[in-house]
Amino acid sequence: MKYAITALFTLAAIASGQDSLGLSLKSRIDLPHVNNRIDHFSVDLKGRRIFVSALGNHTVEVLDLRTGKHLRTISDLAEPQGVFYEPATNRLFVACAQDGATKIFDGSTFQLVTTVKFSGDADNIRYDSRSHGIIVGYGDGALGFLDSNGKKTGEIALDAHPESFQLEKTGTRVFVNVPDRKEIQVADLAKNTLLAKWPVTSALKNYPMALDEAHHRLFTGCRAPTRMLVIDIETGKQTASVEIAGDTDDLFYDAARSRVYVIGGAGFVDVFEQKDADRYNRIGHYATAAGARTGLFVPEWGELLVAVPHRGEQPAGILVYETR
Repeated sequence: MKYAITALFTLAAIASGQDSLGLSLKSRIDLPHVNNRIDHFSVDLKGRRIFVSALGNHTVEVLDLRTGKHLRTISDLAEPQGVFYEPATNRLFVACAQDGATKIFDGSTFQLVTTVKFSGDADNIRYDSRSHGIIVGYGDGALGFLDSNGKKTGEIALDAHPESFQLEKTGTRVFVNVPDRKEIQVADLAKNTLLAKWPVTSALKNYPMALDEAHHRLFTGCRAPTRMLVIDIETGKQTASVEIAGDTDDLFYDAARSRVYVIGGAGFVDVFEQKDADRYNRIGHYATAAGARTGLFVPEWGELLVAVPHRGEQPAGILVYETR
């Protein structure tokens, strides 16, 4: 079976009956040889490539979004979770849960450049535009800093394993979801110190996170109960709570359209319109597939990508939505 991009009309069963105000289903890229859980994504904007962490398949899949063609499989990875493509150096960083390694590959040949070992459970990856470095969340509680060559340049200790984290662009703070402590922990990247611990108590299992820096608001997705909490980043206080699709592992803020996209493994994507900093109305509730809880919003393309895992008769693939 070949990797293929499926035209919109073949997806009528998925798209039927859905609102079209927030998102419109554009296409699907099939991943016939990918099994089990799919985790996070990264993107090559210039080359229109996407990099998909197929955690349960122990691979990273490289796809051409223009054509839907499969370009490469990077194999023998120990449960890849976070992935980041750095265009300046044409390098791909892959964080692996099983062995705690972050592997760095050449972005053209996909040959391994180097491997950086952390204590375990290397997870989310972010790019720090101030230092032009890479930040990896890992282990029982730390953010590790790397330069583009993979050299360790420092770390910030946390109280438990970090899930999603977001960096300020106009400041030096990083906000980190630490669900095992029922907290958002705040650190200073310039001083490598922990600044604050904000309790998350109205809902638990806070995994995904997005930042609206202009309005000083942080969004965190919780699974028990299923809520998106809105946090004032000046005070650390919760200012709003809205019900969302269950089992979320990725959510994104769309600054250009004042929206939040929440991807839920219960089989839906929710779209919220931001009326003001503390009021959010759901304008779309889109059926996806069971276990489809991760993806990527690419503001430069106006597209939301959603990972569909292989489950029983449900084939793996990537759903491509256009914002409307």
